[in-house]
Amino acid sequence: MASVLDEKSLDEAFQGRPDLQSAIRLAAVGDNYIELFNQISLHVCSLTPPSSEPASKKRRLDEGIASRPAANGTANGTAVASSKDPVLLEIKEISVVIPQRKKYTLCMTSSHLYARLPDSQEPVASISYAWKDIEYIFCLPVPEKTQKQYNYVIFPRNSNIAPSKPSPDSPSIPEPLVFTIPDSVPKPGTIGGLEASSAAAVSDDYKTLFDWALSSRLKAAGKANLKIVQADQKLFASEQRQPHRPNEKAVFVKAFRGSKDGYLFFLPNGILWAFKKPLLFLPHERISAVSYTSVLQRTFNLSIEVDMSSKSEGGEVEESVEEFEFSMLDQEDFGGIDGFVKRHGLQDKSMAEQRKAKRLNVNVVKDEEGNVVGNVEAGELERAAAEAEQTAMDEEDEEEEDYDPGSEGESEGSGTSSEEEDDGEGAGEEGEDDEDDEEEEL
Repeated sequence: MASVLDEKSLDEAFQGRPDLQSAIRLAAVGDNYIELFNQISLHVCSLTPPSSEPASKKRRLDEGIASRPAANGTANGTAVASSKDPVLLEIKEISVVIPQRKKYTLCMTSSHLYARLPDSQEPVASISYAWKDIEYIFCLPVPEKTQKQYNYVIFPRNSNIAPSKPSPDSPSIPEPLVFTIPDSVPKPGTIGGLEASSAAAVSDDYKTLFDWALSSRLKAAGKANLKIVQADQKLFASEQRQPHRPNEKAVFVKAFRGSKDGYLFFLPNGILWAFKKPLLFLPHERISAVSYTSVLQRTFNLSIEVDMSSKSEGGEVEESVEEFEFSMLDQEDFGGIDGFVKRHGLQDKSMAEQRKAKRLNVNVVKDEEGNVVGNVEAGELERAAAEAEQTAMDEEDEEEEDYDPGSEGESEGSGTSSEEEDDGEGAGEEGEDDEDDEEEEL
């Protein structure tokens, strides 16, 4: 009896790879080959755990997520949450933006905040954060959305500033958590856990619910001093009008970091760059200085020097400073940003000598001995000021060239005025003659 290709094992072993399945069917032309392929398929099936989801969907879920470690594994530098821990509060259908864009169920235990898939009870290893390791939390409006939404941004320890060029032996930096909530009431059935009844009393909207839940868990974990920071219009508000919500002031400015566009938030405790990876939060105490560079008629760049000093294993402090540059900020927001810098006592090094030395297309002038005696072109700020002054002068010259001295009627009016002046002068002369005659008679 001829061997038959085991179609069930073939489909299960190579799910999502119809090209391989077709190639195997074409190659299985003899009994020996058919038996060989059947054994291969059975072996692959024995290595792959059973899954109720299609392979294509499973690949999408696993994409960007670290493999699930053992119960004593670590993620974000701390012990991963365990599914055995009692869930105090769970909120379903929350849109996570970072580290992976997908809807998850967010769970809170006495020790962790973590995410899990809707049909799973296991924590996602890469979205697991110990309360004791959370360093900063922000609640900020989502830019450029017609319907009002908020992004919660959570930075675990040592994740808010990533060096541009990390050393190979430096420890891996954990990713922050960013999730989005609507400005609405939670849907029925989306809140669960042991504290669901307490949460119902503060569930007027998603923001009220999360503010209460996060603050309560942090306080219970001994981090009562860690507050949820929000943007303040009195501290900073952009001059740019929001066309989608014209009655609401923007508390952020649009900018670029390299080729990536994003937003800068000027907050009570620092400056946040979001919501493109990698996120950056630069606290005031770490900012050494700020500088305004590439100042043009409509845009300018903001450079921020940050203290990146760290302690070595021997306890010695390794001092270093790194500069983060954000470009294409609108000139209309310069006043507000400069006011923020002055209000928080941040050093402005725009006119520092080392900053002035950064020139575009510099032509160095040297003497006969080769010593530098000057530069043909000015620095960035001086060059921009000269360009602006020259533009203003050109506009004035154009206005003078286009000036119309008036029509013929206006010229006639001018002539009439001249005649009146002549009559006045003549009358003055007659008056002088009369006075001379009177003197002769006397």
